[in-house]
Order: sequence, then structure tokens, then C-alpha cells
Amino acid sequence: MSWTEERIQTLTSLWEDGLSASEIGKVLGVSKNAVVGKAHRLKLASRPSPIKRDGESKRRRRNAALARARMAESVQAPTVVVEIEADEAITPLAPALERKQAQESRHQCAWPIGDPSDPSFHFCGEPALPGKPYCAKHCAVAYISKNKAESAVA
Repeated sequence: MSWTEERIQTLTSLWEDGLSASEIGKVLGVSKNAVVGKAHRLKLASRPSPIKRDGESKRRRRNAALARARMAESVQAPTVVVEIEADEAITPLAPALERKQAQESRHQCAWPIGDPSDPSFHFCGEPALPGKPYCAKHCAVAYISKNKAESAVA
């Protein structure tokens, strides 16, 4: 496709009449991007993007976003305090979870032993391997390497 003088004059007049780039492209039989590119090279008056919004609505959206951000900063999760009477029964799971958290913080093996609903439920408690939650014995059970699995099959 070549831009002849006649086609350039048509483009210029349609552009000045306010037709969109896609409408001009349909008249000339070219793409919208070809029209926009040629208009730019001819230094025709630029057009505002149909996507851009007016300054007032942009300002309104920015202010609303700032208000939401300030509100989110000021809202904090409420602190909940639960008091338990000394004679109330505590489920075995709660002490088990407390022990697990304590053991993790002290780098002890967190391998569960027994039924969590049983009062004798506990965690191994042996020193954990560095970077692992379990002791060497329980790591051997928990983590099976590919080589060990292949040798067991053979």
C-alpha cells in the first residue's frame, strides 16, 4: 500500500472532520494503526485517547483510593482474650498443639507419637536435624530418597 497524494488528502480531511482512526482506515482500506502512524508522520493534531478520563474523575478515584488506604491502616484486628476457668476441661489437642509449638521453637523432633485425642499423646522430642522438623530416626522414615525407593523395588 502506498500513500498517494489523494489518499493523504482524504486522510487529512477525514482526520480534521473528527472521524476515528478505525473509521478512516475502513474508508481507505487500511488498518487503524496505518492511519495513526501516517497521521503522526504528517504531524496532524493529536487526539485525546478515548480511554483517558477527565481530570476530575481521575482526582476523585485517587482521593477514594487514598481514603481506602488510610482506612485500612487505621483498622486493626481486635484483640481477643479468652479466659478459661481452672476447673474447665481442656481437650488433649490443645496441650498437644502447645507442646508442638514449644518443641519447634527449641529445635526438637516434632514427630507425633500416639493418638491426639489420647492424654498420653506426645511428640518425639529428640534433637531435630538442622533444617528439619524431625530427628535422624524419624527423618529416615519421613523422607524416602529416590535411590532407596529404586533399590527396594530391585
